[in-house]
Amino acid sequence: MTRSSNIRLRTLLMIGSALTLAACDGAKNIASPGEGTLVTPPPAPAPAPAPAPTPTPTPTPTGPATDCPTGTANVGVINNLRNCSLSGTITGALTLRNIRGVVYSLNGRVNIGVDLGADPGAPAVGGSQGILTVEPGVVVFGSSGADALVINRGSQIFAEGTATRPIIFTSRSNMEGGVNASSIGQWGGIVMLGRAPIHTCVGAGATPGTVNCQSAVEGLTGAFYGGGSPSDNSGRMQFVQVRYPGFEVSPGNELNGITFAGVGSGTFAQNIQVHNSSDDGIEWFGGRLNHKFLVITGADDDSIDTDLGFKGLMQYVLVVQRTDGGDRVIEADTAGGETKNPRSNPRIANFTFIGNRTPDSVLLRGGTDYGLTNGIIRNTTATGLCLDIDGAQTAVTTADAPTDEAGAPIFRSVIFGCSGAARDESDVPLASITPIITGNNNLLPPQTLTLTDIFLPGSFETGAVATNPRTAFAGTGTFFDETTFVGAFRNAADTWYAGWTCGVGTGATACTAAPSPIQ
Repeated sequence: MTRSSNIRLRTLLMIGSALTLAACDGAKNIASPGEGTLVTPPPAPAPAPAPAPTPTPTPTPTGPATDCPTGTANVGVINNLRNCSLSGTITGALTLRNIRGVVYSLNGRVNIGVDLGADPGAPAVGGSQGILTVEPGVVVFGSSGADALVINRGSQIFAEGTATRPIIFTSRSNMEGGVNASSIGQWGGIVMLGRAPIHTCVGAGATPGTVNCQSAVEGLTGAFYGGGSPSDNSGRMQFVQVRYPGFEVSPGNELNGITFAGVGSGTFAQNIQVHNSSDDGIEWFGGRLNHKFLVITGADDDSIDTDLGFKGLMQYVLVVQRTDGGDRVIEADTAGGETKNPRSNPRIANFTFIGNRTPDSVLLRGGTDYGLTNGIIRNTTATGLCLDIDGAQTAVTTADAPTDEAGAPIFRSVIFGCSGAARDESDVPLASITPIITGNNNLLPPQTLTLTDIFLPGSFETGAVATNPRTAFAGTGTFFDETTFVGAFRNAADTWYAGWTCGVGTGATACTAAPSPIQ
C-alpha cells in the first residue's frame, strides 16, 4: 500500500469514529439557542374552522291571520287583517286576545251577559253573567250605529291596555282610512249598566235611590240600570280609546261615546279617551263611578253630561272641542230635577276645558251641586262665556250626601278664560252668580291665558294659586291627589296623555290614522 493510500484510509476511519461518537452522545451536543436546553418548536397552528353560516332571520309574519279564535266568526279581511266578528250575547268568559293579524268587529248589539236585575242578592230570572276580557293593543270596530257593546247589570268587562298599547274601539271607516277631522257617529259606542242608585224610576211606587228604582237607558231597548248598590262593580277599563262613536236612534234618543248608567264605585275606569262622538262624549246617569285621566275630544254635543243623581269624582280631565261642532263642555242634569233624591253631586279637580261654542261652556242646572277646583275654563269664541247656572240651587238632604252638599256650586282656584264669567238671565241673574265665583282663588275675566299647544299651561297658569281638592271637597276621602297646580297639567312637561291617546299634543298619532293591533 502506498503512503497516499494509507493517509486516505486513516482519514476515513477518523470520520467514521466521529460520527459514531456523535450518535452515542445524544442530545447533549445538539446546537440550541439556550445553553444545554432542548427547545421543541411549537406545533403548527391548526387551520381555523370555517365560520358557521349566519342563519336567515325568520321574517315577522305579516298579513291576516289564517283564522279566528274560538268565540268569534271569520268574516273576511279588512285592512290586511283577519276580521273576527262578535255577535249576540256573550255569557260565561270570553277573551279577545291580541293575535298578530287579527282585528275584532261588532255585529249589531253585542251584549255581555243577560240582565241579572237590580238586586245582587236575588238575581233576575233568566239572567246570566258574562265576562269580556280585552287584551292590551287589541282593536275592535263597529260598522254602523246599530253596532254597540253593552255590559249588562251583573256582568263585567276587563279592557285594560297600557300606556304604550292602548285598546282601541273605533269604526270601520277609520279602519279603512276613510275618516277626517269632522267625522262623527260611525258606530254605536259602549254602554255600561250597573246597580248603583239613580233618582228617576220606571213604574209606579218605586222609591228613588233604592233597589226598586231602575230605568231604561236611552238609545237601546230592554236595557235597564239602577239599584241600591253604590259600590257595584262592572269591571275595569284603562288606557282605552273610543273613536267616532255615537248614534241618534231617534230625535232626543241617542247613544253616546260611552254611557255609564247606574255604574257603581267598585268599577275602575281610568285613562280613557272618547274622540268625535256624535252625541255626548261621556254621559253618566246616576251611579257613583270615579275617574282619573279623562280625555274627551271633538264631541258633537256635550263633552261631559251628568244626570239622574250622579255622585262621582274626577281628577285630571282634558276637554277640547272641535272647531266645527260641539255644544257645551259640561251639561249638568235636566230641568225639573231640583227636588229629586239622590241629588247629583259631581266633583272635578284639575281640569282644562277648551270650549269653542257660544253662549257658554259650562251649564249647571238646578238639580245638581257641582264642585270645580284647580281648573281652567276657556271659551275661544269672541263673545263666549264660561258659565250658565239655571234653576234654583236648593239643597236636598240625602243620607249619602257629602258634608259640603249645600245647594250651590263650588268653585275653588278656577281660571275663567272667557269674554265674560257667566250669563245674566232672569231665573238666575249674574248678580246671584257673582258671589259664588268671587274669591277662593278664582280668577275672573278679563284674563290673558298663556296656554301652549292649545291646552298646556304657560307662565300665567302655572303661577295661579291652587286649592287642595281634599279641602275643597269635604267628605270625599282620599280619592283626590293633593295637587298644588291649576289645570289638568302641572306644567308643559306633564304629558300624561302621551302614547295612549290619539290626536292630543304635538307629535301624537292622528285619530284619522287606521289603527292596527299593537303587538
